[in-house]
Amino acid sequence: MTPVKELTYNQAISELESILRTMQSDDCDIDRLATLTRRATELIAECRSRLVATDEELRTILATLEK
Repeated sequence: MTPVKELTYNQAISELESILRTMQSDDCDIDRLATLTRRATELIAECRSRLVATDEELRTILATLEK
């Protein structure tokens, strides 16, 4: 499994979607549920962090245009 920090944002979102589909399916193995939940939590945290960083960077860039 690729470390979360090495994934692109789109790869992380795709993996989250895959985990969600697995968790919603009737075939979801209860023994994997904790592992899937942990991985999803890591992916969500990384995506959120990147979104916040991008938002801050864009605000900084746009603020320079207003000067």
